[in-house]
This record gives sequence, C-alpha cells and structure tokens, in this order.
Amino acid sequence: MQYNRDLSWLGFNHRVLKEASCTEVPLLERIKFLSIFSSNLDEFFRVRYPAVLAIARLSAKTRKKHFEDVDKELTEQIQIMIEHQLEEFGKILSHDILPELNSSGTVLYYDTEILAEHKDEIREIFLSRVLSFIQPVLLNNDARDSFLPENNKLYLIVVLRKKGDENLLHSIVNIPSDRLPRFFNLSPVDNKDYIIFIDDIIRENVQFIFPGFEIVGSYNIKFNRDAELNLADEYSGDLQKKIERKLKKRDYGPPSRFLFERGMPNNIQLFVATAYNIRHEEMFVGGRYHNLRDLSLLADLVKGPTYSQQKPLVLPALRSYADVFNILDEKELLLHMPYDSYNTILAFFNQAAIDPDVTEIYITLYRVAADSHIVNALISAAKNGKKVTAFIELKARFDEANNIFWSKQMKAAGVKIIYSIPEIKVHSKIALVVKNDGLNDKAYSILSTGNFNESTARFYTDHALLTTDPMINSELLMLFHFLQGRQPPRENHTLKFNTLYVSQFNMVERFEKLIEKEIKKVKKGEPGLVRIKLNNLEEPYMIDQLYNASNAGVKVELIARSICCLVPGVKGQSENITVKRIVDRYLEHTRLFIFGTGEQATVVMGSADWMTRNLRHRIEVCAPILHEECRKQLLDYFEIQWKDTDKSVYLTPEMKQVTVSADGAETINAQQAIYQYLKQRR
Repeated sequence: MQYNRDLSWLGFNHRVLKEASCTEVPLLERIKFLSIFSSNLDEFFRVRYPAVLAIARLSAKTRKKHFEDVDKELTEQIQIMIEHQLEEFGKILSHDILPELNSSGTVLYYDTEILAEHKDEIREIFLSRVLSFIQPVLLNNDARDSFLPENNKLYLIVVLRKKGDENLLHSIVNIPSDRLPRFFNLSPVDNKDYIIFIDDIIRENVQFIFPGFEIVGSYNIKFNRDAELNLADEYSGDLQKKIERKLKKRDYGPPSRFLFERGMPNNIQLFVATAYNIRHEEMFVGGRYHNLRDLSLLADLVKGPTYSQQKPLVLPALRSYADVFNILDEKELLLHMPYDSYNTILAFFNQAAIDPDVTEIYITLYRVAADSHIVNALISAAKNGKKVTAFIELKARFDEANNIFWSKQMKAAGVKIIYSIPEIKVHSKIALVVKNDGLNDKAYSILSTGNFNESTARFYTDHALLTTDPMINSELLMLFHFLQGRQPPRENHTLKFNTLYVSQFNMVERFEKLIEKEIKKVKKGEPGLVRIKLNNLEEPYMIDQLYNASNAGVKVELIARSICCLVPGVKGQSENITVKRIVDRYLEHTRLFIFGTGEQATVVMGSADWMTRNLRHRIEVCAPILHEECRKQLLDYFEIQWKDTDKSVYLTPEMKQVTVSADGAETINAQQAIYQYLKQRR
C-alpha cells in the first residue's frame, strides 16, 4: 500500500502555506512563505502535472500494472486539493497579511479601488516607464497562429469592441514583470506608504493601448508549460516509451496549466481554451494576481519584522588555525549548515587551489551558486597547474543555464569536465583533494548531504563530513575514476565498495541488510529501531522493507520533509511506524539513517533520498559515520528534531497532517535547539 506521491507533495506544500498563517512567524517571513508556496506550485505544474495527465490517459491495464496509486480520478483530486489551497492562500493574504501590513504603515493595492490621489501618478508611470514594453496582439479564432504565450509569463486578455460595432474582439497584452519591477512605490497618503502591482498599472491604463476601442473587460491569465521531463529518471523500458508517446501526442505548445482569475466570464474561458487546445483538466481558477512568488520582493520595499539573525558558528580549531588540511590531519570535522559557517568548505577549496603540495582535485557539481567561489577556486587550481576534474550535471532542473556557463568557464581554464549521461546522472555531493609531500600521497575528502553551493547553504539544513579516512578516500577515488569512463554501472560490475554506500552498486543491499539486522534483534527479544530523516520517501521496495520491519515489531521513526508514499499507523502493516514532517525558517535538506540503539547504532549520512530515481538511476553516495564525536552529534541532531513540538506535524493513516502537541511541557523548536546545542559544543 502506497500513497500517491503527488498528493503527498501537495500536502507538503500545504504545510508550507500554513507557516504563512502562523502569527508567531514574523510578518515579512510569512509573506516569503506565501512566495515559496506559489513558486512550488508553479514547479509542480511544469514538472509533475504533465506526467500525471499522461499516466491517467494510459490504458486501465497498464495503469493497474505499474501505477497502483494513480487512477483517472487523480487529476480531479489534484484539482480539488489545489483549489482549496489557493482559496486558503487568498484568505491568508487578504484577511491576515495585508491588514497587518496596513497597520505597520504600508498599503498594497490588492484588487482594491485606487485612490484618486494616485490616478495621475499611475498614468505617468505607465506612459513613461511601462508602455514601451507593451506588445498587444489581436487574437483570431486560431490564436496559436498569431501568438504563443510564454511559460510562466503574465498576460491580460482584453475584450474590446470598436465603437458602433457589436462584434467582440480579443487581445492579449503582456505584463512585462520579467523586465520591469513587479511592484512600484507610490506617493504616501495620510502617512501611509502605497505599493501597486505593475498588473494594475497596465489595467488602469489599458485604454491607452487601444485608442478608439471600448474596453469590455480585462482579465489576468498565465500559462505553465511542461518542463523537459527526464522520464528515464522515473520509469524504464516500454513504460517510459508509452508515457513519452502520450506527451508527444499533445500538439506543440499546449500548456500544462491555464490559470485565469476568478470572475472571468465562461465565454472568454472557452475562447482561450479552444484557441490554445486546452483540456478541462488543465484549467485552473485563481486570484486576480498570478506569479505570487514575487511577493518575496516586498521584503525589499517595506519595513517589518523578520527572523532574528543567527551568526554562523565556527569550530574552535578553525579559529586557532588557518589551514583546514592541518586540522584534518588531526581529526574529522562534521559541519551542520546553516548553523555552522560554510566558510570552512570555501577554505577547503580555496587553500587547495594555492597549496603547492596539492596535485589533484575531484568534485561533483549538481547545482552551483550563480557567483560560485568554489568554481572560481577550481579555475584557479587548474591555472596553478593542478589536475582538476569536475563531474557536472547539465540537466539539473532549472539550473541548466548556470551549469553550462560554469562548465565553459572551467573548461577554458583547463579543468577536465565530465558531463553526466542518462545512465549516470551524478547527484552525489562529494569532493576529494590529493596532496603529495614529496614522498607520499594523502587524500582529503568531503561528503555532503547538500550541493556545493554557498548560496543555498545559508538556508538549507545539511551535513558535511570532512575526513582523511583512508577507506573512504580510496573508495571515493575509485568512484571518481570509474565515472571518468562514462560507462553505466552493471549489476555484476567489478567495483566493490566495502565502506561507502553507492547507488546502483550496493546502496539498496546495504540498507536492506541494516533493516534485516533490526528485525533479527526483535526476533531474539531485543529492541529494534530504525530512524530515518530524508526529503522524499517513494521507492516501493524500500517502503516494503520498512513495512516488513514494522510487522516484525521494529520501531520506525521517520522524518520526511516532502514526499512520503509510506502510509504510517495502519494495523497489520505499519502500526510501528511514525512519520513526522518539519517546516520552519530553514529548508530541511539533510539525509540521515540510523539503525539500532545506543553505542551499537549504525549512523549513515549522504546525498540519497529513497526515491526510485535516486536509488536506481543516479549515482548517490552515503557513508557510515564512525568518528565518536561526529556520530554523537548526528544521533543528538535526530533526537532534537524528533522532539520538536513547535514546527512538526504527524502524518495520520489517512495522510492528514496533525500538529504535534507539547502536552503542557515546554515547546521545543528543533532548529533553535540545534543551534544552541551546536553553540555549546563549539
């Protein structure tokens, strides 16, 4: 029994929305949560919804065989779920956020009548700053011949008629929020600051665009289009081809979502749907304003409360010594971002770039920062004569352009670039530096749960192990050499990993054996315990292994941030499994696996979620944590998160989200508690 992954993800996004309604969250941060919710939903329609529609259109026999959690009613369930969430979004913004913003001295025009004092000012802004970017297009019945709306761009459908003519005409007008600010400041009135959407500036002045015409109505619309789908990540063989054929049958350009404002007349909806070949299940009603991820921009325009700043922690050894490698010669380091400073990681690469003893650098790059210090260090290292090899994923969704840019820069500097191929999509977060003192080689490595990205390190929670462990380093070097061959892994490949857990080689088997070990303990009358924290849990085989453990009496504690297809608390299946979800100021991104109790517990961390794509189609790396201090930190880290009674929810057998109660005890916020815990240890 598995819960549908898309419904589960929508449940997670609803949890994000709930943070926007929490009055204990600072006002500007609540606005950011609305922005995150909106951005997430756009990505869902670009990435997941097209596949959902394609699967729903497969034959009943094929769906039953391969997709037990997908039926023809799924699209209707998704539509209903999203419609309810958007209604809640509107209420939070209109009834909670905007009045509080108003009380603090700022008014955001949001589907409200514009004051007479601002009419002339808005017209001036339109004529002097906006009009030159406007490109109206009159549509005929086959609108696709005259205009194809771009993905995620904003438009007005304007209904008009020539004076004295009863025939209605339709025009589409671009809202250039990608080239101009989405919000404009207006003059204060009665000691209040005013902000207006560019949408309303255009709507208020649409008559200037169509002189001599009567404006019958204007309505905001937007289209989401399919992102390029890497179906091999999710499906294989004939099934993959069937889904691809379903997607290719759609005419070129149809969107995966047509979003229109509530109140748009049915005949206008029908006109647009017919003109652009939009199906009923691709039509979604929304508010007057779309792309509300732009709400995050308000933080730069208004004053208001935000989260208090937490100064990143620095390890004592790093305060005393300038050389990271000298410290690693003495002991392993385990960092916990964003609580710990990411400067240690930057120093690792910066020092490697100029250290005369460094001969080789290897790294995997999945998503890098737009202005990456790490990539600049790799470029410097190559120019300094070091052998630098970077494995870069060009199809990191929505980061393709940035990765291509940096790959060209590195290649020009002499870095050896290895691009991934469909059979080897490298998602692991690993790096290795080789030094030679004139006599011997010595390796230093990083294994992380997060990308080598100093930007996301400020708000993603991740672990990073810096080590000189010879077993880890030798196996990492072996993996790097294998990847250079760009050959897909084979089931009987000669590569043997005894320490590392590497997907497509031994990862599934290693995790399976650790679960079986806990089952055997229970059969002997000993307690069995499995604790896992990850982003997504979807892989059917691993879910079945956890069900087996539960049925054997093993206690299973799961923290799954986003997708969770495992259904907890079902008698005879998962009654010993508890699942929690945490959403707070930082995005939970760590992957941590703990098997057993006390000093005998096996602790593993790494890059892999338990999804089909991660375990079956990518190269992921996890490593056991053997250093006593590092191991204790991760055990304590999980325990603190498990005890959260502030930002965590339980998943019920019906997959509802229920707030975890403190039951009269002091409320525990895990992210705050972890910072204090690490601060004391630092």
